[in-house]
Amino acid sequence: MTVPDSSAFGPTGPVDPEGSAAPSAPADPVATGLAGRTAATGGPVRLDGPWTHRDVAANGARFHIAEMGEGPLVLLLHGFPQFWWTWRHQLPALADAGFRAVAMDLRGVGGSDRTPRGYDPANLALDVTGVIRSLGEPDAALVGHDLGGYLAWTAAVMRPKLVRRLAVSSMPHPRRWRSSMLSDFAQSRAGSYVWGFQRPWLPERQLLADDSALVGSLIQDWAGPRTPEFPDEETLDVYRRAMSIPSTAHCSIEPYRWMVRSMARPDGIQFNRRMKRPVRVPTLHLHGSLDPAVRTRSSAGSGEYVEAPYRWRLFDGVGHFPHEEDPIGFSTELINWLKDPEPDR
Repeated sequence: MTVPDSSAFGPTGPVDPEGSAAPSAPADPVATGLAGRTAATGGPVRLDGPWTHRDVAANGARFHIAEMGEGPLVLLLHGFPQFWWTWRHQLPALADAGFRAVAMDLRGVGGSDRTPRGYDPANLALDVTGVIRSLGEPDAALVGHDLGGYLAWTAAVMRPKLVRRLAVSSMPHPRRWRSSMLSDFAQSRAGSYVWGFQRPWLPERQLLADDSALVGSLIQDWAGPRTPEFPDEETLDVYRRAMSIPSTAHCSIEPYRWMVRSMARPDGIQFNRRMKRPVRVPTLHLHGSLDPAVRTRSSAGSGEYVEAPYRWRLFDGVGHFPHEEDPIGFSTELINWLKDPEPDR
């Protein structure tokens, strides 16, 4: 295994690292920019909009959700370094299309509980399926981006009866991701931030330094050139403030630490074997053609793990955030697929 340089996550100035068991109460942001305008009612997480906010209990923790609309449940799962707000364009689009759209904050992020443990993908996937049950729904269409996509793949294997359909953006199947990170030097280099996360405390300090400036840099670096208006400064400010909530940096990194450190451990080997089970629900796989964090070649082979209709769609000129870089195109593709009674293979 070749580990590329991960100096981007080296130590910086004297920023105190976050503990893993701090409470989840958000800190009040400075009332400037978009985050400031919405802070009056919900701090840096419960941002105002046409959606409603509430908390639900699942899998031994409390999860913050934003929801809109009525109809079949579509549960949206964010990635790193973001939170539920990444789906701000899709929530109203799905609600207008006749769905109950719910965006949740993953464990340790946004308005959800920051627990001292439980950041392995199996447990995080149980968080997702537990939220489906807590919402009183028999099943859901899961839509996941980045880490949220990893968990969506996992939930579809672990709890297939609770997953009606699966849509994944910017993330290969977990077995494909593991193989690419270990055997493809180009993908290993593109994912160098994952290797950098393996050091203790230093990545947390890096994420928090200079008011979480690295969060803005990562989003800018991972976005494609097609939509220069994304990300703007106000959008970056929202994500930076959310990362600055105590313990968020630590909790955001923990799933990636598990992915690497467990590779040779019994729990990681067992998880990798478990993911050999095929996905048996219709699957939509979306990817930006210029994604610098997850290469197209790494994701494209994921269809071999799906024994159901599988549709692959590539967004030309788009980077790691197709749902934000091309929100209309992404929402249109997603809604058309959700409404298609017989999605193509």
